Amino acid sequence: MVAGNGPFYPILGFALFVAFLYMSFGDLIFNYHKEPEIGFVERNGTQFMLDGRAFYINGWNSYWLMDHAVEQYSRPRIRAMLQAGAKMGLTVCRTWAFNDGAYNALQISPGQFDERVFQALDHVIAEARQHGIRLLLSLVNNLQAYGGKTQYVKWAWEEGIGLSASNDSFFFDPTIRNYFKNYIKTVLTRRNSITGIEYRNDPTIFAWELINEPRCMSDTSGDTLQDWLEEMSEFVKSIDKNHLLTVGLEGFYGPKSPKSLTANPEAWASRLGSDFIRNTNISYIDFASVHIYPDHWFHEQELEDKLKYVSKWMLSHIEDGDTELKKPVMFTEFGLSNLNKDFLPSQRDRFHKTVLDTIYKSAKKNGSGAGALVWQLFVGGMEEYHDDFAIVPWGRPSTYRLLTKQSCRLAGIQGVSQLDGYLKELCSKKE
Repeated sequence: MVAGNGPFYPILGFALFVAFLYMSFGDLIFNYHKEPEIGFVERNGTQFMLDGRAFYINGWNSYWLMDHAVEQYSRPRIRAMLQAGAKMGLTVCRTWAFNDGAYNALQISPGQFDERVFQALDHVIAEARQHGIRLLLSLVNNLQAYGGKTQYVKWAWEEGIGLSASNDSFFFDPTIRNYFKNYIKTVLTRRNSITGIEYRNDPTIFAWELINEPRCMSDTSGDTLQDWLEEMSEFVKSIDKNHLLTVGLEGFYGPKSPKSLTANPEAWASRLGSDFIRNTNISYIDFASVHIYPDHWFHEQELEDKLKYVSKWMLSHIEDGDTELKKPVMFTEFGLSNLNKDFLPSQRDRFHKTVLDTIYKSAKKNGSGAGALVWQLFVGGMEEYHDDFAIVPWGRPSTYRLLTKQSCRLAGIQGVSQLDGYLKELCSKKE
């Protein structure tokens, strides 16, 4: 009997040892590659919500992420930028999810996509998830950079089916509308080749932006653009009910708005075919988008006057969010050019401080000022891609301090004890 049971005890011992390992380390062993669980950002009235708490955003623009993820030599810049943003406590990055017919195009021609470039966008989203950064993804450009609406019109014209060679036919030509709807559907239903998650189901994506800085100057009444926005926003929501949606507006008031004379920079701003209130009031649009470029709007004003206008501009839109729209207001681009006469870096710091302080004051009062995204951040070694707004944040300590201070001020509204990761580490040091 005893001799017959001999092999049983080593087997039993080994089984108990495996059981002990599983009980102690099983989750680590068997779920090593499991992605971190994160929730979708939602909206409750004038506030963004995340995990049941108000979510205020300090973030940035790096439009170039997908483009630089295509080539192996430039791909490390994506991780470097997202990691740097995370270490600064930044939580949202706005970037292009389009490149139409240009070099390294995502959409080569209507309905034809380059899988290599789609995998680059997959990489950007997967890297953002790993660093706790959410992405505001823009779907097309009003401007010609990276193809934009000009490319869509060109495609239809070359096929002999375009109604007009005007760029604005992007908004009213049925063929071009269908081109864009197909693009939307392809992107939103894309299954990430790295994470296996469809874009429409991935909470790493903070929100979709329909179009960067839409203008339809051939119809200053605004009806053409409004009709397009209503159709496209409804189409997005028919495919993706998880994500927030914004227009991508510059924030100018239309000719019928009482604020067109008092809040717009000058008379030209009401003749662009866009209308901040009317466009944002569409039921499928979840939050307002506004841009801030005082030196592009005013060429003769001194810095002090520009800063006063920036405060007035922001407060006007926050008031709209609070009282009329009842939606969050995001300042999705703000920048001050270094090409201004007698430019000093300290002027840019003052401008940034004006923007960030206005957001913080609104957030402290539970107002609709939900966040701001600086235009634009780069990592070192990318000087050839810089524009006159480019910032390598750690290259100027005062700028770095301003941005990180804002991250912690906004986080402090909820209490640093509620935070985790880089943000908790950063803000605990500042307490």
